[in-house]
This record gives sequence, structure tokens and C-alpha cells, in this order.
Amino acid sequence: ASPARWRAAFRAGELRPTSGLAPGHTQANLVCLPREHAYDLLLFAQRNPRPCPLLEVTEPGSWHPTLAPDADLRTDLPAYRVWEHGRLVATVPEATELWRADLVSFLIGCSFSFETLLLDAGIPLRHVEQDVNVPMYLTNRECVRAGRFAGPLVVSMRPVPADSVARAAAITALMPAVHGAPVHVGDPEALGIRDLSAPDFGDAVTPAEGDVPVFWACGVTSQAAVMRAALPFAITHEPGHMFLTDARDLDYRIA
Repeated sequence: ASPARWRAAFRAGELRPTSGLAPGHTQANLVCLPREHAYDLLLFAQRNPRPCPLLEVTEPGSWHPTLAPDADLRTDLPAYRVWEHGRLVATVPEATELWRADLVSFLIGCSFSFETLLLDAGIPLRHVEQDVNVPMYLTNRECVRAGRFAGPLVVSMRPVPADSVARAAAITALMPAVHGAPVHVGDPEALGIRDLSAPDFGDAVTPAEGDVPVFWACGVTSQAAVMRAALPFAITHEPGHMFLTDARDLDYRIA
């Protein structure tokens, strides 16, 4: 189905992770926050481009992004998180009632956008095979602070057959707008991750024999920064439940 059809399904109440949906189209993380904090988040993204590659920033109050002009950012994602003073206070299917005229929306690149290219290259994706959300982890690497925003790098993990790791790295390196090459391969403890079976976000995934854990920077880093900044109010996507844009993955390939 097209991105528009999936957005309509989410608007109608369908709830599911978006990995593998609308293959070939770019997916995005969403952060909506009051205008008075928007510059700091813009600076945070600029200083931390691997986890927070900016695809679009809207005008205050606007819910129509140029990446999908007929979309509504208040309703067209599967699920939203609502934050007050750094605490998660609700997970909701749509955010129309919560919308404010001063909200600026940030669309940040998502690694789901390079998954089609990995599959096309014959590289298996275990979370897709197992029909679960991709696992995501807080790490011991700190991002560069900007104003109120600071926090740990968050990574997504995909088990990759050892003989395919170099190809996976080369394919994703050509897509810096959706996190680019892996930030780490192998031992999770080097990132401060003690147990791969207990992700901080998403679902655990079972590796196949001969798989190696490969870690990519993840846009949920921006959500971790929003949590630590303890803003009075913010809206984000539910991790793994992204905004499907009309843009093509290949639009963001640099070769």
C-alpha cells in the first residue's frame, strides 16, 4: 500500500509498527514542541546529525508537512506519546485535541528508510521476519548539548549475518539523511548495553546463528533529549510507529 493509504489507515485507528510498510518510501521520527524551545532542538539536531538528521521543520502551528502535503501530523501516525515536564503522561492514537498554535514539528530521518535497500541486497532483517518492532537501546555515549537539550545516544540494533556486515555498512553509509553507516558493530557492552534481550524501546529480536549485532544511530535520541529537558509539554511518535512520507528512500541516497 502507498504511504497515503497507510496514513489513512492510521487516521482511522489502525495500530502497528511501521517497519516494512510502504517499501521504498522514507519514514520519519516526529517531535512537536513549543516554539520557544524549537531553536534549541534545531541546534541539538545540527550538533548531533547522526542520530538526528533533520528532514523537515514546520512553521509553528502547521500540521501539513511538505514531505506529504495532504497529510495531517496530528492524526496520521499510528501512535503518539504525550510528555509533561519530562514524564510520559499518555500514549494516544491521535493528537488533535492536544494541538497548540505554537507547536513546531520536527521530522527526523529514520533507519526504516534504508531497510528496503538492505532487503533488496539480500541482507535479512530479523525483526521483519519475526514481525516485531526493531529493538532500540540507550547507550553510554552522550550527545552534544544544545540549550536545554542533552542526553544519551539511542541506537537501533539489527542482527546481520557476519559475512554481510560490510555490505550492510556500505549500503547504509550512502544514506546519511537516515542515520548512515553503523555507529558500532559487535560487543554491545562497548555501548553500555548489558542485555540485548531487554531493549529500552521496541521489541527483543532473536538472532540467527552466525549473526552479529549491528547498531545504527536512532532518531529516538531526540525523544530521550526531550525527556531530559523536562519541557512543560511535548508530543512525539511512539518508538517504531513512524510518519510515512511521500518522499522516496532513493531521494536521500548520495550516490
